Amino acid sequence: MYKIAVIGDRDSIYGFAALGLDTYPVSEREEAVKTLKSLSQGTYAVIYITEALLAVLADEVAAYATVKVPAIIPIPGVSGNTGAGIMNVKKMVERAVGSDIIFNQ
Repeated sequence: MYKIAVIGDRDSIYGFAALGLDTYPVSEREEAVKTLKSLSQGTYAVIYITEALLAVLADEVAAYATVKVPAIIPIPGVSGNTGAGIMNVKKMVERAVGSDIIFNQ
């Protein structure tokens, strides 16, 4: 059975443990890279990652863009929303539909 993990700074992810998700607090880039690789080779189908950490691990996360499992999904952290999550959704929609369907007005 697949599981769900959350990676990011401790303050941003500790609440997810109350929902029954596996949390992995990281504070350094090297630790985050090791954790992401370990989780992606395990039984995790969904890995939530804070947007701040996503900015640091952009190259590593990009390697998972073409695989079905795990799905790596950015979430806002305690520092706020950087817009990375919506940009990720926009890119996926553009790839699927062939054009930008989200208009800013």
